[in-house]
Amino acid sequence: MTQGYDIEEVRRRYIGMETAESWGRYPVEHDPIRRHCHMVEDTNPLFLDPEYAKKTKYGAVICPPSGWLAIYFASLGPWPPVFEPLVPIVPAPGKRIINLSQEVEWFQVIRVGDRLSIKRRIADVFQRPISIDPEAVWVVSELIIGNQNGELVCVVRNTLLFHRTPEEVAAEKERRGEP
Repeated sequence: MTQGYDIEEVRRRYIGMETAESWGRYPVEHDPIRRHCHMVEDTNPLFLDPEYAKKTKYGAVICPPSGWLAIYFASLGPWPPVFEPLVPIVPAPGKRIINLSQEVEWFQVIRVGDRLSIKRRIADVFQRPISIDPEAVWVVSELIIGNQNGELVCVVRNTLLFHRTPEEVAAEKERRGEP
C-alpha cells in the first residue's frame, strides 16, 4: 500500500461530496443541436426541423439524448474559457486518469429555450488492482443536470480510473524494499 494513502479515509471524506449547483451560461439553442446531428448523421426531424417539432407533443426542437450535449448546455460554454472540473478532485496515488465508461439516465427531454444547471457528485471511490498498478483507484462521479423548472433532466455517471505508471509502481516497491 502506498505510504500515507488511506482508501477508507478517502471514501469517508469524498463519497457524497457535491459541488454547488451552477447554471449554464446560455439557453439551449437549436444551432449546436443541428450541427451535432449533422456530424453524427442523425436526421430525426425532432432535432432538426422546428416546424415539425412544433406540431409534436414536445412543442419545440428537442436535444438528442446525448450526455455530452446536456453537459455542454449546462456548462459555462466554450468562451470565455473557464476551467470546470468534472468532479471534486479525489486524491489518489496515481495521477494518470482514464474515463472508462459513461452512462446517462434520462428523466426529462431538453427543449430549445431550456436553461440547464449542473452539480457534480462523487458516488463511489474504491481500490481495485489493474495489471500495471495494484493500487489503482476507481472513482464513480455523477453530473446531475436540471432545468429551469427545478426538474431533474438527467444523471451522467462516469467511471474514472486513477493509476500510476509502471515506473512509479517500481519506485514505490524499491522505496519499501520489496523485490
